[in-house]
Amino acid sequence: MAIYLRQIQEDHGGWPLFHRGDLNISASVKAYFALKCVGDDIHAPHMVRARQAILQYGGAEKSNVFTRIQLALFGAVPWRAVPIMPVEIIFLPKWFPFHLSKVAYWSRTVIVPLLVLMAKKPQARNPRKVHVNELFVTPPDKVGNWHSNNTQSIWNPVFRFIDALLRFFEPVMPRGLRHMAIEKCVAWVKERLNGEDGLGAIYPAMANSVMMYDCLGYDPKHPDAAIARKSVDKLVIDQPGRAYCQPCLSPIWDTALAAHALMEAGVEGKPVADTCQWLADRQVLDVVGDWADWRPDVRPGGWAFQYANAHYPDVDDTAVVVMALDRLDKNTYRSAIDRGVEWVRGLQSSNGGWGAFDADNDYLYLNHIPFADHGALLDPPSADVTARCLSMLAQLGVGKDDPCAAAAITYLRREQEVEGCWFGRWGTNYIYGTWSVLCALNAIGIDHKDPMITRAIDWLVSKQRADGGWGEDGASYEPGKPKGEGPVSTPAQTAWALLGLMAVGAVDHPAAAKGIQHLTDTQTAEGLWEEEYNTAVGFPRVFYLRYHGYKAFFPLWALARYKNLRSGNSASPLYGM
Repeated sequence: MAIYLRQIQEDHGGWPLFHRGDLNISASVKAYFALKCVGDDIHAPHMVRARQAILQYGGAEKSNVFTRIQLALFGAVPWRAVPIMPVEIIFLPKWFPFHLSKVAYWSRTVIVPLLVLMAKKPQARNPRKVHVNELFVTPPDKVGNWHSNNTQSIWNPVFRFIDALLRFFEPVMPRGLRHMAIEKCVAWVKERLNGEDGLGAIYPAMANSVMMYDCLGYDPKHPDAAIARKSVDKLVIDQPGRAYCQPCLSPIWDTALAAHALMEAGVEGKPVADTCQWLADRQVLDVVGDWADWRPDVRPGGWAFQYANAHYPDVDDTAVVVMALDRLDKNTYRSAIDRGVEWVRGLQSSNGGWGAFDADNDYLYLNHIPFADHGALLDPPSADVTARCLSMLAQLGVGKDDPCAAAAITYLRREQEVEGCWFGRWGTNYIYGTWSVLCALNAIGIDHKDPMITRAIDWLVSKQRADGGWGEDGASYEPGKPKGEGPVSTPAQTAWALLGLMAVGAVDHPAAAKGIQHLTDTQTAEGLWEEEYNTAVGFPRVFYLRYHGYKAFFPLWALARYKNLRSGNSASPLYGM
């Protein structure tokens, strides 16, 4: 892993959040600390460059809350460097302004074991007493203001005042109450431990669960501690010469998208049938997840993103799987399709949109608490997820007058950016969002001459690069940065732009021909494409993703659709995606 970290250090000396991105202070501090822990000499050229870059950026005191928590666990900063999160908040009632059900699933699964760590304040095993004092402009014990959530809101000073009060009272919390709170957190984690797939099936939550069991004195062979550790180990990719840890796995998402691409390309028979049956077998029908806190009358029926994550299915995966099953054989999979649609309908938010995992998870004031400096505490509705759900409904024959569909159309019309594009929450970024929405608008029957659509077409065409492709990097998630632009064209983003154009009848537009030519010209001898740049996002401005399958199935999908539309009798596709 140290080799991997050295390999991905950028020319500016630090580490970015995405390929060829700017220095990110938190990523750089963690990478430097990790390399120092494994024995890299701080006078080695790569460490000198990293240290100079971090200090020029303002020093390690500028790192985010999660980084400072890691530093505190290693004794590198005092615990006052992190906001107060008393473990007793596990007892707060649902009507209280802060409640676990009011934050996103990923926040929930990260926070609960973290509450135990913050209550116990353990010290990680650090026999060589490694520290990173040299990364601080101001020595850690001299820093007076550690607050890093500097949002411009009246809530910000209010929550800072509450943080100060909690910091004063936290040491005198009743021991009995604290013990009960820790026990409740442990029970909460155990219920959602999720076997070898791990708590929430995401690395930060899984890692916190491992550390929680360790600091509570669990034997490593204890079934809960052992399975938590195994879930982390399964994320590690050990290659010849280097290793790295994935943030999560995405087999259901990847498989469903691959199924769509294969069907578009005309593949029939056993390969597609087996793929769809594998997906159907993974529908969650027997676990009432956390989503039911706000939708208690809705039956389970969704699909998760990972191999298993029964407490946390999501509507995005569910919609894509349902459309694949419907496209292959709607009669065989009628029961699975109906339950999936029922669940998605039940999780529509009151504003007409859909968030990925929960309904109405839009308590925006919580973004201003000191702990939430990462800006990814919540799971509010987004254009891309809403579009996918609308696409699913439309493919199944739902019309514009259906209440769910009508509310979603209104939401998407409201969410269109002034430039004509849409935000992409789970793919980078406005190219992804615009593709998603155009597919949905076509499927539901919006006139292609509607200004909402013509403006989107004009925007996509305006963002085509000189080589005929499209590309956008993670910088577009930063306020004020250009939308739909990046340093290079990528195969996935080129495919999204093409699929978006073709969805609304622009198959004969010159931009479509140029884009198809770009994909044809950049295809490798083995039939695939190269894609170094990140084209997806976990949390904007926090961490970014590279799906290794995107460079295969999206270009295939676009090429096959272009061929089908050009040789058929329809100018736009008949499916939701």
